[in-house]
Amino acid sequence: MSSSRNIDIDWITIIMYVLLVGIGWLAIYTANFDEKHPEILDTSKSYGRQAIWIGICLFLGAALQLFDTKFFTAFAYPIYGFILFLLIFVFLFGAEISGSKSWFRLGFFNFQPSELAKFATCLALAKYLSTKDVDMQEKRVQLFATLIILLPVLLILLQGDPGTAIIFTALILVLYREGLSGGWLLLGFLVILLFVLSLIFPLPYVLVGLTALMLFILVYREGFQAQKVIFFLIPVLIAAAAMFYVSPAVFLLILLGLAILFFTLTINTKRFIFLVLTLLFTCSIYVKGVNYTFNEVLKQHHRNRIGVVLGTIEDKRGVGYNLNQSKIAIGSGGLWGKGFLQGTQNKGKFVPELTTDFIFCTIGEEFGFVGTLVLIGLFIGLLLRIIAVSERQRSPFTRIYGYGVASILFCHFAINISMTIGLMPVIGIPLPFISYGGSSLMGFTILLFILVKLDSERLMYLR
Repeated sequence: MSSSRNIDIDWITIIMYVLLVGIGWLAIYTANFDEKHPEILDTSKSYGRQAIWIGICLFLGAALQLFDTKFFTAFAYPIYGFILFLLIFVFLFGAEISGSKSWFRLGFFNFQPSELAKFATCLALAKYLSTKDVDMQEKRVQLFATLIILLPVLLILLQGDPGTAIIFTALILVLYREGLSGGWLLLGFLVILLFVLSLIFPLPYVLVGLTALMLFILVYREGFQAQKVIFFLIPVLIAAAAMFYVSPAVFLLILLGLAILFFTLTINTKRFIFLVLTLLFTCSIYVKGVNYTFNEVLKQHHRNRIGVVLGTIEDKRGVGYNLNQSKIAIGSGGLWGKGFLQGTQNKGKFVPELTTDFIFCTIGEEFGFVGTLVLIGLFIGLLLRIIAVSERQRSPFTRIYGYGVASILFCHFAINISMTIGLMPVIGIPLPFISYGGSSLMGFTILLFILVKLDSERLMYLR
């Protein structure tokens, strides 16, 4: 247990946490309001059960402040290993809920160990990157840090929960803060862009676009000389026309041949030519892999949800029903909203999963644009506060862990709201501190209050 000497608890973070949890509780109450059970503490309803979880989490957050901060640094790896064991154990004794075998049934409630994997992974990553003589510029360090992130991701994917697995990719922002080249972030963005394009357009179109982009970059580097602009346009136009008359295999050969001819006439750097051709080949393999994964690995409901967002599927009464009703509910709120307990879309149960994935709809309909703006402002304020707390640390461990907390919360926040307004597919991501659920609230509480504890003793130790 820790001493009370030099303890400096960040009450601003705690107040923001309490406000968000309180807003979430009211949103759950109004989303699932029952006139026969109007008491907010009625445990037969979701809002009554959430009240119990809020009490448990407040107690848990307070209990974490009694630990010595050295406990988290000393036991970061054992905690991480134990959570990995739970993620494996769930394959044997877990229960399948909503198509994902990632839950334990424990009497009166269900528990999802992947929620705890978030804080455990942040602890392990902070422990490793804060170790003496660990340099983020070294390939060995980059590989090991990536493995720490990927191990829970792979286990969660095998459980059939790709939504939760995606959250862990946000930890690349931690690696970037600790010295990872920005080129890797750009590469990640291009991989995501190529993934989306490969699901919308056939392979030849994607390769033409990539070739055009690379040739444009080359022409730009060479100064937009008229002769080279012509060389840039000719192979792209010929390749585009060839798509309608030849098979994809022949088209690819034509495209590569034109690329080789172009680079030979415009540039003398053989290494650059080799890199560009290698990139084209790698991209074609990647696109094929994306299509195989999409069609053969993902489940049908995942493919449908992605198709709705990408516009390849339009079915407002079928797979697109949830998203369509979500937009209607949010839009109907207008500027000020319909008022507390007055949401007609919500009360009519037109929006599915209203207390979990689509809890943002309740706030949008009943409190309008102003209400959603307040909620978003609170989230952004909390994220900025976490970053400020992280940057003021003397301990590299606490700083790294703090950025892990910010990355996880930001990813949840951005994806959940994007889901409800149609910018991303519906992948079952809760809104932190707002959505109904004991496992998620407990996971987010532990994640945040460990940081509060680590920060509270920043003046005591020079770790």
